[in-house]
Parts: sequence; structure tokens; C-alpha cells
Amino acid sequence: MTQRPIILGIVGDSAAGKTTLTKGIAQFLGAENVTVICTDDYHRYDRKQRADLGITALHPDCNYLDIMQQHLSLLRTGQPILKPIYSHKTGTFEAPEYIKPNKFVIVEGLLGYSTRIARDAYDVKVYLAPPEDLRTKWKIRRDTQKRGYSEEQVLAEMQKRESDSESFIRPQRQWADIVVTFYPAADDPEATSGSLNVRLILRPNIPHPDLSQVVTTDPSDTTSAVRLGLGRDMGKPVDVLEIDRHATGEQVAQLEHFICGDIPHLLNVCNREMNPELGKVTGTTGETLQSYPLALTQLFIAFHMLKAGQGYS
Repeated sequence: MTQRPIILGIVGDSAAGKTTLTKGIAQFLGAENVTVICTDDYHRYDRKQRADLGITALHPDCNYLDIMQQHLSLLRTGQPILKPIYSHKTGTFEAPEYIKPNKFVIVEGLLGYSTRIARDAYDVKVYLAPPEDLRTKWKIRRDTQKRGYSEEQVLAEMQKRESDSESFIRPQRQWADIVVTFYPAADDPEATSGSLNVRLILRPNIPHPDLSQVVTTDPSDTTSAVRLGLGRDMGKPVDVLEIDRHATGEQVAQLEHFICGDIPHLLNVCNREMNPELGKVTGTTGETLQSYPLALTQLFIAFHMLKAGQGYS
């Protein structure tokens, strides 16, 4: 393991699933080994000030990106930071927090890849890109249940933010090593939680495990629940890993053990019984559901963090 912290970036629009993805990865790596940071804490204005100024939280001018990138550079060298705290519940700032980085640092938020200096701080970069209609459902559910908004207020705010999403959030996809898209199956278009498929776009920026040994690579095979193929993303060639919601426990276990087998000391912990948060997602009525596509996505990203710590040897 390298002596400096390994830093993972998870970027995506509001309610794209960043926190859910982060939770399982942190649990797998061990909470005592992980520092989680949200770049939303670097907002320049509180909620009332943003409304008065007519600016959204997604605009770079609404964030201290210079301080964010400075803090990321410090964390990469293992140094502590005095991080601001923004409360999504109250829309105001709280007292800053003194943070010393652990072995792993997960940085999630809206504008994490918006500057070159910030991008250089990450070992692994992930971008979340759910279909917009699905993200809308997630945002309505979260903001009405946890942040006190009405559905009408959420939709109005999303409309207000759309221009900034298009200009500043979505372009960050180009910098990601892995693009994650959870989406409903064609025969269940209303699925929103534990019954989603996932598509992982794997860019050659970092070395990925050779999954062709355990999953089908036949482009004509549309029945297999786990498939690896070739594609293009933003005009560049990529590998595409598809994991359907109906993947069996046996298929999932085979892929899990293949991924973990590349790091021998992981074999004794590479299972969901010892990592109960892997693949856990909250349903529409607050129930906890198990998603194999989510579990494998979290495991795959955690694998990359561990390999980065070994220098991708």
C-alpha cells in the first residue's frame, strides 16, 4: 500500500446516487480506513444568498473551487485540512471541521472534476449518469422526504438548474475513468431502486481486470445477465460492462471472486455477508432492498482503489 491516501472521486448531478454508491464502498474498505468528503461544502453562498443573487449551487461562481482544489492537493499528500460544512437540511453553513485523511478518501459532489488541479488529485474518477427521468424521480423522493420541499418546488428548482447542469456538470463525464449508469429494464420502466440494471463504461485511463474470462463477450448474446462488449463514449472507444437486475447469486459470486482474486488478501472478505452494506438501497417506501448490480459496481470501484494503492502492480 502506498504511504499517501488513495483518493476516489464520485461526481454527478444532484440526486444521481453519489451517496448511495459511496456508502457501500466505504463499508467494504472499512469505515475506519475511509474519509468521506462532499464538495458541496465548498459553496460560496448559502441557500438564501443564492436565491437573492439568482445563482444556482451548480455554477462554478457559486463555489470556492480554488479552496476545494487546494484541499484536495493537501489531502493527497496526507496533510489535514480545515473543511467548511454546508448543511443541506438548513441551507446554511456550520462550523468548519478539522479532517485528517485516512488510507482512503472518497470525494463526492457536483464539481469535483471542474479544474485540472482537482482532477490531478484523484487516483480513480467515477461519474454517475442515470437517465434524467430516473434522476428526477430520485430527487423528488429525496428532497420531499429529507429536505422538506414539495414536489412542485423540486421540479421548479430542477428547471432553474438545467442550464448549469448542461454547462458545468455533465461535461465532467469526459474526465471519468468509469461512467456508471443505473437504468430500468425495458419491461419495467417504472423501476427506481433495487430492480435496476447497470452499465459501466470502462475507459482505458486505468487498467481494468480482464473480465472476458468470466463473462460473455458475444455481442449476439442478449440473454446473459452479465455482458462485456465494446462501445464508444463521447467519441472514444471504451469497454462496456452490463449487469442486469436478474443476475443470479451464482453469477454475482463468480464475478466477485474473480475481481477479488486479483488481490489475494481480499478473498476472505469478498462476500456480501461480511459486507452487509454492499448493494443496499432504499426503496420508494423506505424499505431496504438488495441490488446485485449496485453491489458489483461498489465492489468494482473498491477494487480499483485497492489496486491504485498497490500502484496497479
